[in-house]
Amino acid sequence: MAKERGEKVVATNRRARHDYTIESTYEAGIVLSGTEVKSLRQGRASLVDGYAFVDAGEAWLDAVHIPEYTEGTWNNHAPRRKRKLLLHKQEIVKIGQKTKEGGFTIVPLKIYFSDGRAKVEIAVAKGKREYDKRQTLRERTATREAQAAMSARKHLGE
Repeated sequence: MAKERGEKVVATNRRARHDYTIESTYEAGIVLSGTEVKSLRQGRASLVDGYAFVDAGEAWLDAVHIPEYTEGTWNNHAPRRKRKLLLHKQEIVKIGQKTKEGGFTIVPLKIYFSDGRAKVEIAVAKGKREYDKRQTLRERTATREAQAAMSARKHLGE
């Protein structure tokens, strides 16, 4: 079988960008069992309630739902278990200091395969207040309307 190339996105957490202000992002490997990898390859995962944390110098991903592999046997994995994240020590220390600072949390943004290896993109983020969310929506709407007006004007001139 040929080696996989490129990036194949399995699941994204679109809600995270709405609820949080992203400070910085990191790519981390995930320690998975065989049936979890097979389930991910089928494109089945949910990051909705997922979060990450640093404990005793190790990074962990929790509450991410990877459903049981349908063709699996009695040794199938638990759908919502803690999974270890593979990061460099300096990154773990930096992330841990940020979260201890207060107000910051670690949220998963997407799970994907990069050259055949399962990866997760995590972000150090700060929660948005309700008025921040409304402001972001207002800015996005204004930008979209401006683009539409410029596009319409461009088409009229032709």
